[in-house]
Parts: sequence; structure tokens; C-alpha cells
Amino acid sequence: MALSAASIEVGDTHTEVLVEDLKRTQLVQYAGASGDYNPVHTDEKFVTEVAGYPTVFAHGMLTMGMTGKLITNYVGDARLTNYGVRFVNQVWPGDTLTGTAEVTAIRTEDGQHLVDLTITTVNQDDVPVLTGTATARIDP
Repeated sequence: MALSAASIEVGDTHTEVLVEDLKRTQLVQYAGASGDYNPVHTDEKFVTEVAGYPTVFAHGMLTMGMTGKLITNYVGDARLTNYGVRFVNQVWPGDTLTGTAEVTAIRTEDGQHLVDLTITTVNQDDVPVLTGTATARIDP
């Protein structure tokens, strides 16, 4: 069911756990699905000896995709009109991510009812890993 202007208010939030205990296998699967084989995401030897990181880390777009699912779960399928993020911290194997969408505006533009959202995804330590905004069409 799609979100409606009558059912929400500015300040409302929707929160979901996006992933619990992110597995290295999920990083490799995402590399295969996306075609992004950058070794910082899958090659432990490269990432520790060459790149200088403590271990492999998630693709930013994997985090963005998981967070995007939170948004469509909230507003409904085929409703998202704009979605932009900033990756603010790395996501590591073992992390649990929780996303929150907060209603910042409910408006009408060109005859369409829209909701503007502020998006934040945090890890298990409540450290933001992704911030952003989204706009979606909603019912009256």
C-alpha cells in the first residue's frame, strides 16, 4: 500500500534494520551482481597490504541499495522520484545497519502530492554511514 499525505506528518519517521551481521559473502555477491570488482571490497591481502585498510569493506552502492529498500518499503513501489546520498563512513563485515527516513515536507508540485525525506543509515554503534534525501509521490 502506498503512503498518503493524510497518514503522515512532518517529523514522522520510519526505521528498519537493513542488515544484521553483514557477511563477506554478501560483499562478493554484490561485486558479482554489480560488476564492481574493486579489490578493496573482496581481496583481504590487497586491502591490508597494499591499500592499508584493516579489512575489506562494503561497496557504497550496496549500502545505498539496502537503504533504498527502506524507502520503498515506506512510500510504496514505483513512487520514488529522487534519491541522493553521501557515504560518510565505511561499512565493515560484521556491521549491523539500521536506516531511518524522516518526513521533512509534504507538498504538492505540478499536481502531484510529494513527500520529502531525510535519510540516515547508522551502524551498530549509532555511527552514521550514509546520509541523504529522497522525494516520493504519495496519495492525497
